[in-house]
Amino acid sequence: MTIDLRSDTVTHPTPEMRRAMAEAEVGDDGLGEDPTVIRLEEKAARMMGKEAALFVPSGTMGNLVALLTHTQRGDEVIVGDRAHVFLNEVGGASALGGLLLRQVPNQPNGTLDLDMVEAAIRRPGLAFPFSRLLCLENTHNFCSGAVLDAEYTQAACDLAHRRGLSVHLDGARIFNAAVALGVPVTRLTGPVDTVTFCLSKGLSCPVGSLLCGEKEFIARARRVRRMVGGGMRQAGIVAAAGLVALDTMVERLAEDHANARALAKGLASIPGVVLDPERVQTNIVIFDVAGGRSAPEVLEALAAKGLKVSYVGGASLRMVTHHGITASDVEEAVEITRGVMGR
Repeated sequence: MTIDLRSDTVTHPTPEMRRAMAEAEVGDDGLGEDPTVIRLEEKAARMMGKEAALFVPSGTMGNLVALLTHTQRGDEVIVGDRAHVFLNEVGGASALGGLLLRQVPNQPNGTLDLDMVEAAIRRPGLAFPFSRLLCLENTHNFCSGAVLDAEYTQAACDLAHRRGLSVHLDGARIFNAAVALGVPVTRLTGPVDTVTFCLSKGLSCPVGSLLCGEKEFIARARRVRRMVGGGMRQAGIVAAAGLVALDTMVERLAEDHANARALAKGLASIPGVVLDPERVQTNIVIFDVAGGRSAPEVLEALAAKGLKVSYVGGASLRMVTHHGITASDVEEAVEITRGVMGR
């Protein structure tokens, strides 16, 4: 048996999702006529506290469409140096949008120092690009799934708006953040201008993300989605799974968080694993390999024992809990890792 902890993108749709997909009422979404997509977009907008939403194939496309809609070519976007939009989206904002991504160091808790953000905002001048957008990420993938709380999000948005910038939130796992903090998701999305969230990670859908914002913004974003190849036809077949996910899969994320904490505690007890389990807030566990073993070598050894994990660079490996991973899977993952590291 294989235990796959590479990502929460490896989840499979639930039986209820499969039934909903098989029975979905569909139309041509490219013409704005798919009733199931419309219902999903309306529901997503309500849940995020926004006026409208746009269904896109992926979170990467959702972020790209948001950035292209917020900006013009040559504008500057302020991002964390460990942000997914900077590290893991193939440079699309620069290659396709002609945007400059100005990096501010992420703190270990996923935040950006707001004094450094303010210092990064360009002053007016003929020789300078316009600072147009601040991007935040919640939860923060490469900061061990760290959560940005409502107070920080509000402060960051207040700063950006005071200086004339809009704010986009990469909320791929925003429901994980809300569940971890025990707050309504709108507490975390209300201050931002736009937010994307993924259906295909911890919510277990086969595909899809939503971009949410004001009606006028989403109308413009719909044109950009088509420009980058994201126009879809009978997309209600996959949107139906999203409706089920938003009704049934959000609260259960707490199980993934509990499993991740148990995983982190177990891993931290293994010689050669460097990890502070107190940093694990949601479903992502990132640890360093020490003791003369390289992370890629350990990754291969774990895979040979039936445990799949991901390499995130340097000495670091990542494990992500998700729907389908049980407490017993976590115990076995710890023991497999202990055996590999004991060699």
